[in-house]
Amino acid sequence: MSKLLKVFGIVLGTVVVLLTLLFIAQRLASERVEVVELHAPDAAGEMITTRLWIVDEGGQAYLRVGASGSGWFDRLQSAQAIELTRNGERRPYRAEPRPEKSAAINALMQAKYTWGDSFMAVLAGSREGSIPIALQPLP
Repeated sequence: MSKLLKVFGIVLGTVVVLLTLLFIAQRLASERVEVVELHAPDAAGEMITTRLWIVDEGGQAYLRVGASGSGWFDRLQSAQAIELTRNGERRPYRAEPRPEKSAAINALMQAKYTWGDSFMAVLAGSREGSIPIALQPLP
């Protein structure tokens, strides 16, 4: 019985170490390049902050959401205005999904976030069907 417990302990320890390494790799991949904070209200009106990647193309800032969506994307779509903190400045924006720009924005995200973008694509699934979101500044 003690041999079985020893094997179980080794397997459990290995799983914990692998999960810890995966968590560290995910944090390194997602936080080592520019990260902005999206502030959008939930259904109760409470502002929820989400950390996201951002790229610029043609003077326009873009976020990107996967094809399956996410909670922050749902909040963004239901809000008439959101706020974004970038470089320490918090400003209001209107978000406009631009699915036709998917290939271009995916390429820019890959160029900017390099191996981190590839790593996150493996964790989250392919970038196919992802939706770029143009941020239109509000006065």
